[in-house]
Amino acid sequence: MSKVYTVASYMSDGDPAALAAYAALAGPAIIAGGGRMIARGMPLATFEKGLEKRAIIIEWDSLEQATAIYATPAYRAAVAKLGPSVERDIRILAATE
Repeated sequence: MSKVYTVASYMSDGDPAALAAYAALAGPAIIAGGGRMIARGMPLATFEKGLEKRAIIIEWDSLEQATAIYATPAYRAAVAKLGPSVERDIRILAATE
């Protein structure tokens, strides 16, 4: 399989301090797991039912890399920082190349 992309869309932002704590741990964990941040932040434009909420796109060399990150202690520690106030929709898509 070719490269895959994780698309994480935030449905609710929750506590800004929790997001900052998550980001401080998640970024290094994702990079250590082989992920590359392609885009992140607030949308520049939205259409149809697009939400004005944070989104992230991460590139991986394989589906195995993309799914394995969720089991690593470093990423689990990052997710624990989010708490119950943050809701995300996370999808993994195959590259079209």
